Amino acid sequence: MSNRVPGSGRPSGGNMRKLKELMHQSDNRTCADCGAPDPKWASANIGVFLCLKCCGVHRSLGTHISKVLSVTLDDWSDEEIESMIEVGGNSSANSIYEAFIPDGITKPGADSSHEQRSKFIRSKYELQEFLKPSLRIVSLNTGRSSLQTSISRKIMDTFRSTSDTSRNHEGMVEFIGLLKIKVLKGTNLAIRDMLSSDPYVVLQLGQQKVQTKVVTSNLNPVWDEELMLSVPQQFGAIKLQVFDYDTFSADDIMGEAEIDLQPLITSATAFGDAGMFANMQIGKWLKSHDNALIDDSIINIIDGKVKQEMSLKLQNVESGEVDLEVEWLPLDQ
Repeated sequence: MSNRVPGSGRPSGGNMRKLKELMHQSDNRTCADCGAPDPKWASANIGVFLCLKCCGVHRSLGTHISKVLSVTLDDWSDEEIESMIEVGGNSSANSIYEAFIPDGITKPGADSSHEQRSKFIRSKYELQEFLKPSLRIVSLNTGRSSLQTSISRKIMDTFRSTSDTSRNHEGMVEFIGLLKIKVLKGTNLAIRDMLSSDPYVVLQLGQQKVQTKVVTSNLNPVWDEELMLSVPQQFGAIKLQVFDYDTFSADDIMGEAEIDLQPLITSATAFGDAGMFANMQIGKWLKSHDNALIDDSIINIIDGKVKQEMSLKLQNVESGEVDLEVEWLPLDQ
């Protein structure tokens, strides 16, 4: 049954609220293509939120590739909103469209030129150069783009794929699992404004980058926010950074730390299906002089899930700690 308001030709207020809630999620508060803050546009058939400058490039691709709408000014159909929700926004879509960005290709920034922006966006969506070859899709001039139909159905299946015939191609990214990272709180963070700071956390793994909401005027913020990252076969450490949000200037760094994933993933894969085991400790990431741990970080099976809690002392800053909870999600879940 349609959720449109009868006789209005517009979706219900409930659906528009869902769209705006999706836009306000942490990974959708920056442009999917250049990282500019506070995007107010979206590609309804691809499922990403965009800034005004990137929106202009998307319009030039044609609606069979990218159908651009304003979140605040344009009328949306129920189908368009449901497509956005199905994809899940920037982080999920970029895990597909930016699965393989070759060396030498730089993602544009908020201040990049139109030429740089246009070249990257065309490579990403029109030519699909950063997808695995087996996922490249041809868009058709039909009522609904076959590109979006296929991507929205496959976006989570890609994480779980274990039989991709192109996995041995040099340079291809293969995902081995997902991480659900709950950013809990910060303690005694550094002052970057007059008397306080407006902190938020950024997590980066490879080409993926996600961030929390901003907590204003608080040196002991509680984010209590879940972020998702996919884990490539050749994974490194997660880079954690805390920033102070500034409206009129570049955001100030408030410290950083690295998260070693090896203990968690080694422990999780050694036990296989965690649902078969009772609650128990299965591993540990040990505190040492060359990592940011405040105490040893224990890896447990809790209610059939592999979880790790950690407290990190921020590096290269006068003070500050961040508490996290990390959960491992294998591909077959």
